[in-house]
Amino acid sequence: MARIAFILLCHKDPKGIIAQALRLTQSGDYVSIHFDARANPADFDAIRAALGSNPGVTFAARRLKCGWGEWSLVAATLEAVRAAVAAFPAATHFYMLSGDCMPIKSAAYAHDFLDANELDYIENFDFFDSDWIKTGFKEERLIYRHWFNERTQKKLFYGSYEIQRRLGITREVPADIQVMIGSQWWCLRRQTVEKVLAFCDSRPDVMRFFATTWIPDETFFQTIVPHVVPRKEIRARTLTFLMFTDYGMPVTFHNDHYDLLLRQDYLFARKISAEAIQLRERLGALWQADDVRFPISNEAAGLYRFLTQRGRIGRRFGQRFWEAEGTLGRGHTLLLIVCKKWHVAKRLTAAIRWHTGIPAVNYLFNELDAELPDMGGIETTVEKRERHRRALVKMLFDQLESRCVAICLDPSALGLIQDFVEDKADTRLLLIESDFDDDYVRGHIERVGLAGRHSAPDYVNRLIPAVRSDLEHEADHIRDLDLDGFEVISPAWDEAQNAAALQRFLDVTPELALTLAQTDDLFAD
Repeated sequence: MARIAFILLCHKDPKGIIAQALRLTQSGDYVSIHFDARANPADFDAIRAALGSNPGVTFAARRLKCGWGEWSLVAATLEAVRAAVAAFPAATHFYMLSGDCMPIKSAAYAHDFLDANELDYIENFDFFDSDWIKTGFKEERLIYRHWFNERTQKKLFYGSYEIQRRLGITREVPADIQVMIGSQWWCLRRQTVEKVLAFCDSRPDVMRFFATTWIPDETFFQTIVPHVVPRKEIRARTLTFLMFTDYGMPVTFHNDHYDLLLRQDYLFARKISAEAIQLRERLGALWQADDVRFPISNEAAGLYRFLTQRGRIGRRFGQRFWEAEGTLGRGHTLLLIVCKKWHVAKRLTAAIRWHTGIPAVNYLFNELDAELPDMGGIETTVEKRERHRRALVKMLFDQLESRCVAICLDPSALGLIQDFVEDKADTRLLLIESDFDDDYVRGHIERVGLAGRHSAPDYVNRLIPAVRSDLEHEADHIRDLDLDGFEVISPAWDEAQNAAALQRFLDVTPELALTLAQTDDLFAD
């Protein structure tokens, strides 16, 4: 019979961890715990006191300080896996869990499920050919070295990336591996885990490579397992049920989801709301239950899409994000950088990211790749972003962990600009003046579809005056808004004038503002 060693990575909620471990070990299974070294030492002491004498529980030999997107998460997992392999020779399977997971089947069902097929369960999709990564960094995760945490050391993270990019310092993927990607929630057989650990011990070159990739918990095991195990013995799926909202955030389950969860073809689910006490109690009792039938329907994903895409405010799934969060709120500062020449604004945002601690993204309502952080499905279409503009920007504040964020807008987006300046947040606007020579206007005519590359030159020349006038009037419309906190920089001004405007706009020191104003070729075409 299958016996599962659960690999539990956690950093909070000691009472929940203790309850989780007791529940899982009562069924004859095992738990190996890695508790984040950054967390409260008293919490870990409480866990050790409650579980230290439990023969079904072991602890990672080393506790690491973990950070999102870092190698430390993989290293912590390997520590817990090695501890479990050594402590539990009877374990047949190793199952990754978090403190937010709860069983949605009984232990008997889980054991029978794993006994039925000699398989590993881990998502593994081709890193380069699949669309698992919707937007943002993709190849950059691998070919550049990432030593810093993107969330807590943002300046260092993007600064080191920018230096490598500018100098062309890249690296090759180890020649004999195919990088794969997928969810970090896996269930592997003992022989597979032992092969993975042996691979880790024998291939320091691969370990060094993944140690400086970005978000390696989505690629490391997903790559190594197919490398050491025949593909026919792997199912590219997870046994942990999870769904994501339109904005890439995990769907949270509540008390009235019990029956729905049981009908899904999975063994565990995340995330269970901390306030769903009744649901947690029922699912906890379910793990110990006997003779429970589980008719599988798998309707949850389709039902969720149906309810949310219709915009229904339902009791079952609660309010949608943009209904509950319709304002950015006081205490936030939104910096709007408005410029028709996108390449100019991008030079400025790159300089802001490099020289200041202010997160700055590019034309998030115009381009898919806008220097956004990894936000899941929210970046899939530009139309979706604009439809829920305030929700998107509010999420940016949360994802970037900053109360001040700069974004770029095209001057044609007057409605967007008005919407943001009417918010309760402190909104400032910087207009970057542009000169529109004939060559630029011709290019703009092509970009907006007024003419094609093979259109008659006379036809295009007749359009130039009207289009140039329209471009210039866009800036006039913004000036006519008569906004507080409105600043302008211009290629016609000297560096001191532009620096003064940047100092007021960004609220930085005069020296730093002058450095930004002196950005190489800032206004160049």
